Amino acid sequence: MGRSQALPRDGGAGEFGPDADDTGCPILHVDMDAFFASVEVRRRPELRGKPVIVGGAGPRGVVSSASYEAREYGVRSAMPGARAKRLCPHAVFLPVDGPAIAAASRAVMAIFRDVTPLVEPLSVDEAFLDVAGAARLLGRPAAIAATIRRRVLAEQGLTCSVGVASTKFVAKLASTTAKPDGLAVVPADRVLDFLHPLPVEALWGVGERSAEVLRRLGLVRVGDLARAPVGMLRSALGEAAAHHLHELSWGRDPRSVVPERAEKSIGAETTFDVDVVDPGEIRRSLLALSGKTAGRLRRAGQTGRTVAIKVRLADFRTLSRSRTLPTATDVTREIFETAWGLFTALSPGEAIRLVGVRVEGLAAGAGAPRQLALGERDSGWREAERAADAAAARFGHGAVRPASLLRAPDPPPAGGRPSPG
Repeated sequence: MGRSQALPRDGGAGEFGPDADDTGCPILHVDMDAFFASVEVRRRPELRGKPVIVGGAGPRGVVSSASYEAREYGVRSAMPGARAKRLCPHAVFLPVDGPAIAAASRAVMAIFRDVTPLVEPLSVDEAFLDVAGAARLLGRPAAIAATIRRRVLAEQGLTCSVGVASTKFVAKLASTTAKPDGLAVVPADRVLDFLHPLPVEALWGVGERSAEVLRRLGLVRVGDLARAPVGMLRSALGEAAAHHLHELSWGRDPRSVVPERAEKSIGAETTFDVDVVDPGEIRRSLLALSGKTAGRLRRAGQTGRTVAIKVRLADFRTLSRSRTLPTATDVTREIFETAWGLFTALSPGEAIRLVGVRVEGLAAGAGAPRQLALGERDSGWREAERAADAAAARFGHGAVRPASLLRAPDPPPAGGRPSPG
């Protein structure tokens, strides 16, 4: 079933395993282990034990997830795919399968919600749970965490790591130290024993630049920062950051688990392997991204009124434009026409590295009123796209797509005919 984690601390090893006192520790942070890679290995058992990297291996590709076998070579999430290939040339590279990831995420989150309705997803592969109300039925927090891990493994064939603590911040740190496939409990009266030996980078809000500033001040561990004068932190980091980090360094995090967080936008973007100047290629990319965005809106049962585009130029300057429609939509044609209009009006005139399409101002799609344009039929593109969704569900994605996105056949050789194969 995995292991329980003994967390290192100054002066020896402190035990923060599943038998630690979980009194006053109702917050769980559950984090799936190498989620994207694990989903692929689950359906391809022959990959078990091999280095697997999910994400683009091309010059602009980025690693979305890496199995622990690949991580032994230094491969990490968000690393450029080309660098990952250099570090681990024999790894199996696979593309991100969005539908498979979404289905696995829904199944895992359903297990969490079987335990408690107080589930706050942070992403497709991690969530906070408040299990205070589940104790009478399911037992103490650590026992509930163990049950979740058993169910995820038995029902989904996946492993997860769980941190149990009195606050969200400490629970998330605990799950990180428990990886992979582990369980860590930080007793409420031992938070500082757990927290202060950790490097300052463990604190939310400390990136590379902030860590460098803190190290120059001699603040290497969280305990160093906790004991530092707040005035010194304020001078180095500013008022807001100083207060935030000082509170965290003493384990103070008053945030509660928020079970429902409305999504503010749905979109898609693509980074080109080579900078693009051809307007036709940009147009086709915007059409494909509009289709992805519309499909995600329909699957989420939502529509949106504001269409936005993002354009990143070759020199990394990023431009964005948006337009609000008279009525909400989840139709590819409407999203694309708006996105293309925004792009042509922007007319960047330079090589482009990335384009993205996003729909904002979301609302429930079911039964949403829609004002027909003068002379418009009461059925058409929306119904056609819903039929395409049904075809994709049955025959796979790509079964139906705009003709302009189909690859043209190779031209015949000069003076000859197309080959039959």
